[in-house]
Amino acid sequence: MKLFELFDGKFNLSISGVAFLIFSILAIAAVGYLLGKVTIKGVNLGTAGVFLIALLFGCLFYVPLNSQLAIGEVNFTTEALKVVENLGLLLFVTSVGFIAGPKFFGNLKKNFKTYILLGLVIIASGALVCAGCIFIAKMTMDIPAEELTAIMTGLFSGALTSTPAFSAAKESVGKDYASFVAVGNGIAYIFGVIGVVLFVQLVPKFVKADMAAERAKLTDGDSNAEDPVDELTDKKLIDIDPFGIASFALAAILGLLLGSIKIGSFSLTTTGGYLLVSLVFGHFAKLGKINLMPPAATLKVFREFGLMLFLIGAGIAGGAKFVECFQPIYFLYGALMTIIPMVIGFFFAKYVLKLSLLNNLGSITGGMTSTPALGTLISVAGTEDVAAAYAATYPIALIAVVLVSQFLVILF
Repeated sequence: MKLFELFDGKFNLSISGVAFLIFSILAIAAVGYLLGKVTIKGVNLGTAGVFLIALLFGCLFYVPLNSQLAIGEVNFTTEALKVVENLGLLLFVTSVGFIAGPKFFGNLKKNFKTYILLGLVIIASGALVCAGCIFIAKMTMDIPAEELTAIMTGLFSGALTSTPAFSAAKESVGKDYASFVAVGNGIAYIFGVIGVVLFVQLVPKFVKADMAAERAKLTDGDSNAEDPVDELTDKKLIDIDPFGIASFALAAILGLLLGSIKIGSFSLTTTGGYLLVSLVFGHFAKLGKINLMPPAATLKVFREFGLMLFLIGAGIAGGAKFVECFQPIYFLYGALMTIIPMVIGFFFAKYVLKLSLLNNLGSITGGMTSTPALGTLISVAGTEDVAAAYAATYPIALIAVVLVSQFLVILF
């Protein structure tokens, strides 16, 4: 099947099937990074520019992509995009865990109650906003209650970019209304990604933060924590391979298995599994004389490449669904479910918990379960250490958002 035909007759370029998917991913990445580099008054989209281009691609070219990945009457587009998205998630989250691991447990021990409280405040405030939107919608919209609740819980999961909450909400409403959950999720997901990415860039500018001083506060806070990476330099350890790919793969395999364990309807999901196992690997850094810590260069490349793939896979599918389902009022509700919890969480962390700016914003990305925003914050902060706050708050928010999604369905 020929997609492009140039110089009709003597020469033609044929790109089809899997080759077209690969071509699309590379093209989206190239254009997306160019868009992300555009800076207006010191603010840019960064890697989230890839997400916007992926959304646009999904809006315009999802149908041609469908036709390219079809074999007979069977279409593999959705499955192919899930592979791209999940591979990206694996690379990004596992890298973050390794990077945060050396300082994570010391930071968590010192601020355990703080991270729990902040994660709960963010999710609880988001749930209250969702409940308020449901009440308003019931009074102003002529939609069956079950359908409205399904859409709103979908908006809630999309506003927090939480796949586990999305899955829990679909399971809770039942198969008859699961499609409405998907509608809400698709509408809110876009602002859920872009909103948090912009928030972590704009807040330091609004408060006129001195980033060097803020980075020093992070370092001072971890000054008593042991760093296994430094310890490794003084010992001769056995590297399985020079790039640390074997230990990275082992952590991902164990994380996949851990995340697949279900207790009732709850599981850590693969995201939580990757994160927790890689945190442990990063903390201990070695097993006997075997080095478990991949080189920093490998982790940085995997982190960025993984984030790019995740945004492309999610963006193409989200773009197609957004066009199909978009309604302005639902978009507004979803935006409120993203903005209000962030703002409440930020001021609560600043004035009640007395967190430094970068710890605050790192915790916000974890509390909002926002993988793309963490990548942006690392770039803005100029240090990988903010990942520790993300990693500490994320599991609390993950559990809370799943439970709250189910509770909203039961309540309404």
